[in-house]
Parts: sequence; structure tokens; C-alpha cells
Amino acid sequence: MKRRTLDILFSIGGLFIAALLVVAGFVLHSNANFANTYVHDQLAQEQIFFKTAATLTDEEKKAPCLTQYAGQQLTTGKQAECYANQFIGLHVKSIAAGKTYAQLGDDQAALRTQLAAAQTANAANVADLQKQLDTVTAQRETLFKGEALRGMLLTSYGFSEFGAKAGQAALVAFLAAGLMLLLALAGLVHAFTTAKNVGFAVVEEPREPVATR
Repeated sequence: MKRRTLDILFSIGGLFIAALLVVAGFVLHSNANFANTYVHDQLAQEQIFFKTAATLTDEEKKAPCLTQYAGQQLTTGKQAECYANQFIGLHVKSIAAGKTYAQLGDDQAALRTQLAAAQTANAANVADLQKQLDTVTAQRETLFKGEALRGMLLTSYGFSEFGAKAGQAALVAFLAAGLMLLLALAGLVHAFTTAKNVGFAVVEEPREPVATR
């Protein structure tokens, strides 16, 4: 096969790959824009604002992102991660001395059993047990709401990270497409500057004469 023909074939293949990479880049870029826009719009509707710098507690100031986003509206995935982990996460731990929703459920069930037994026996501690039960129930409900909001915000953060990765992949696809385009054009230039009759010659190694008797 002639060198010129081979260059043309490789160049056409390179152009085809470059076109595919451009299409992939546009698809990934579109997905990245969708993710960013969707996260922004959904978070903006919640009307969540970070506390201002002047109102942050000493404990809250230990989180750099709470200081960085102080006073801002929560509209991005990074902000959602910060608010979920550093703000809600901090206050959730202080609701019931660090107990989880499930652990408070065990406490709630135990208090209900004790309260029922006390009411049956007309014990003097019925009012105290009822008060404890009401406190644990309120703590559990608050914890559930906090954890639910935290989970939704972290989901938004995860979705935004997928968008960011798609944007990075789109950039790589565009760069690879540009490189393939340059290589293909270089191949075409080389093909049309090479003489038509230049080809690949097959060189055979000389054979040793066979001895005859």
C-alpha cells in the first residue's frame, strides 16, 4: 500500500474520532449545565440563608465554610454540603446529647412501657414519665426533620458533583478532539505533499545457496 493512501485513511479515521469526541463533549457539557441549573433552582426555592458572620457562635466559627458563606443564600452544591455537615450536623448532635434518631426511638419505646405500667399502678411518677416521654418525642421529631433536610442537601451536593465531573469530562473530550483534529490535518498535509508513487517496499533477506552433492 502506498504511503499517501495510508496517510489519507488514518487522517479520515482521525477526523471521524474527533467528530465523535466533539459530540460527546457537547452531550457532557449539556448534562453539566443541566445539573448546575437544576441544583441552583431547587436550592434557591428553599430560601435558605447562612447566618451572618456577626451571629455565628464560637462553635460555628470553627467551620471555615460557615464563615466563608456567612450571610449568603444557599444556591450551590458546595454550599449545601457545608450547611448540611457543618451547620445542621453540628446542631443535630446537640439535640439529644449526640443520640441518633434510632437510639431515641429505643428510649421512646422504653418510656412508653414505663408510663403504661405506672398508669396501671397509679404510681406517683406518671407525670414525670409523661414529661420525659414528651421531651424525647419532641427531640426525635426535631432530629428527624434535621436529618431529612441534611439528607436532601447532601443529595443536591452529590448531584452537583456529578455535574462537575461531567463538565471536566467534556473539557477532556474537547481537548482530545482538538488533538485528533490536528493529527488528522497533519496526516492530510503529509499525504498531499508526498509523491504518489512512494510506497512501502518489501525487502527480502538474501538466501544462502543450498549445497548440492
